[in-house]
Amino acid sequence: MKKVIRKGYFVWNYDEEEKWLNEMAEKGLALTSVGLCKFEFEDCEPGEYKVRLQLLDKMSCSPDGQKYIEFVESTGAEHVGTFFRWVYFRKKAADGEFELFSDNASRIKHITMVITFIIIVTIANLYIGASQMALAVFTRGEINYLAAVNLIIGIWGSIGSVRLLRKRRKMKRDGQLYE
Repeated sequence: MKKVIRKGYFVWNYDEEEKWLNEMAEKGLALTSVGLCKFEFEDCEPGEYKVRLQLLDKMSCSPDGQKYIEFVESTGAEHVGTFFRWVYFRKKAADGEFELFSDNASRIKHITMVITFIIIVTIANLYIGASQMALAVFTRGEINYLAAVNLIIGIWGSIGSVRLLRKRRKMKRDGQLYE
């Protein structure tokens, strides 16, 4: 039986999203498709799958993105879906451990890429929002509510970036302890 759940996660909460998807698999719901705040599941044996997600360097439809997806699939994982540059994989738990990052350095590289992505989107939203608000003030026009939305997204993005920067700093510090 198929089940659709609509649920949203901020980009900086990708680890919470992955945790939730694995909790769903533990309950017997295997991820089959993803979309904007939309997850499709089908029944499976509880704990049958492990799910991982990753932000790719390039779009999944690019040659590099396709090569990476094919590489992960060659390990026995299934490409479940893609949303923008995020890719979702699942692998049978019986096949052993399933990790996309082999060491702390690759995890730090991934989190740095996520931070960069968030910062670019944040700066764009802050710039658009601030310039539209300034235009409204200087022309004594009406406040553009879309500009306010851009500013709010920019502020959320700033908060998310700071959270991930702290997490990355902790990962680097922890990595140095083990070296």
